[in-house]
Amino acid sequence: MGVPTCPIVTVAFEQECKLNAAHRGMPTLRLVFSSHPVWGKSPDQLWAYMNGPDPATGKPMMQEVINALTQPLTDADKRTGKITPSVGPEKFDADTPKNLQEFYRDNGYTDYLPIIIPTEEAVDEMLKGTSHHPDEIVGKLAAAGGTNALEAWTFTVRHVAISAVMAGARPEYMPVILTIAASGYISLISSTNDLAYGALINGPIRSKLNMNSGIGALGPFAQANATIGRAWTLVSKNLGNAGIPGQTYMGDMGNTLNYMNLIMAENEEASPWEPFHVQHGFKKEDNVVSMFAGNSISAGQVGKGSGIGGTPRFDRQYVDLFYDFTGFFGALLLCEPICAQSLKEQGYDTKEKLIDYFYKNTTQTAKDYRDRNWSYLFEYGQALRGVEPFATWYKLPDDAVIPKFPSRERISIVVIGGSTDPVSQVANFSHGRSFSIDKWA
Repeated sequence: MGVPTCPIVTVAFEQECKLNAAHRGMPTLRLVFSSHPVWGKSPDQLWAYMNGPDPATGKPMMQEVINALTQPLTDADKRTGKITPSVGPEKFDADTPKNLQEFYRDNGYTDYLPIIIPTEEAVDEMLKGTSHHPDEIVGKLAAAGGTNALEAWTFTVRHVAISAVMAGARPEYMPVILTIAASGYISLISSTNDLAYGALINGPIRSKLNMNSGIGALGPFAQANATIGRAWTLVSKNLGNAGIPGQTYMGDMGNTLNYMNLIMAENEEASPWEPFHVQHGFKKEDNVVSMFAGNSISAGQVGKGSGIGGTPRFDRQYVDLFYDFTGFFGALLLCEPICAQSLKEQGYDTKEKLIDYFYKNTTQTAKDYRDRNWSYLFEYGQALRGVEPFATWYKLPDDAVIPKFPSRERISIVVIGGSTDPVSQVANFSHGRSFSIDKWA
């Protein structure tokens, strides 16, 4: 403390920067803004930014930096104060359904689709889905991610129930929704990347809730899948201060997965392998949510060779699909049951054997790895600190061949689908952590 400091931020983040400073009790923090973007600019262009005007104020940028570091603080500079966000009205006067829909929409409480109005009666009914007290603290969420951020909001079981009602969920879905909310994973993170999140449900609760893990498992064909995913988005907005474009959300284009997120229920009955949660230390009878983060999902036309030519080598064809992924996120194979059975017959009697094949055969040169923007941004610093495998990868000759993914743990396999066509899907997603649903029953 006491060391003169001057934050320099690109002008694209002016509003977000000022709001975050105010939230931290520094509403008049001295800030200097540069032109945007800085990515992809040459040294000469960056030098011109520094010697040019601050685009937010029109004043010479470097003179502002010097003034911020050398001029004594004024009374205005010393002013403190913290913005306390409104939690909204406790009660509503009698009104029309149309006006209530507009109130929630215009105040940013929705995903801009019609909601179920969370009346007291509806929320009380939703609370019957869990044995936990309505005022029990569930956890914290922050638009920047993580639960320890200064701007993290704390919320209760009742708060989660309100978002669950708005999403159209049923009371029996509450344990799953509460588990996701308590995980700390926010589905609308403030990153400039167009990130997306996913949740995989395993265990007997899949059948109890009539979740779809078969035909059309990733489509709009089951109330549980759809409303659990939507509730996660509403929880993120209303209980984590997320999803305000230009303020708490900076994704350049956004991501269509942010509407309902990637909600998956593993087709354990059709799988020739252990369920995902059993792989991660749980019992088969446990009910578990596993959290994933990434950015994209695509269908893989991997059924070639399945006609007169004989049984296809799905393992090789999946590797082809993984080559387009960034190693920063992992590879999530949503394996169709016919494909899974064929892979078992080809010698992959466990998921671990198939993951080992993918890890060893999805490769890149050290030069290609180092030339990628995400590698420099997110892993070069780790390499300098000696973190492996990045420290070794940054020392190798350009033509050295290295794995696409830094560890086998970045590759996950889940069996999903209805056995109508041997066409799987692949997602550029990494598994984070898995959580018990049963504790929230």
